[in-house]
Amino acid sequence: MHLDILTPERKIFNSDIMGVVLPGVQGYFELLDNHAPIVAALGKGQLKILKDKTTQEVYNIEGGFVEMNNNKTIVLIEGAETVK
Repeated sequence: MHLDILTPERKIFNSDIMGVVLPGVQGYFELLDNHAPIVAALGKGQLKILKDKTTQEVYNIEGGFVEMNNNKTIVLIEGAETVK
């Protein structure tokens, strides 16, 4: 699946990935290849990008929205801080 993460200032991620774990307003959820179409509000928490089975990238976010359709995921957020 393809993931784009956008803030008002810039695009912070643009690549093909295995999956993504997102902080929904009512709890965390995961999107993987060929997930059904979805639009959801995001809350404060950690967004985890699963690049492959052993590599992940983590960001702290304050909230936003996610849309997935036809194996393309777009995450719109106010800002993100990389977790080391």
